[in-house]
Amino acid sequence: MPQPPVTVHYAELRGAGARAILHDFMARLSAQPGFLGAELLSSPAQPGLLLVASRWAGAVPGDLPLPAGAKAWTFTVEARAADQGGADQGGQEGRQA
Repeated sequence: MPQPPVTVHYAELRGAGARAILHDFMARLSAQPGFLGAELLSSPAQPGLLLVASRWAGAVPGDLPLPAGAKAWTFTVEARAADQGGADQGGQEGRQA
């Protein structure tokens, strides 16, 4: 049986309190059907901007509650490159010195 496509959802928020608001948002995602995981992202090139990147099996729930003032985008994963060196686990595991 074919797997549903993976969907990536980005929620963007700026300003005071954005970090706490997006942490709360992320904490509620795991209760949603199809949720695979999420990360809170920031960039030194974009001070004050925070993103939650979440991955979903299939479509993002249509009633996903966004924080007030957040912008959101949804993308379907068309292709994926796998890291053979273990970086998905956050380290250097599996790499030869």
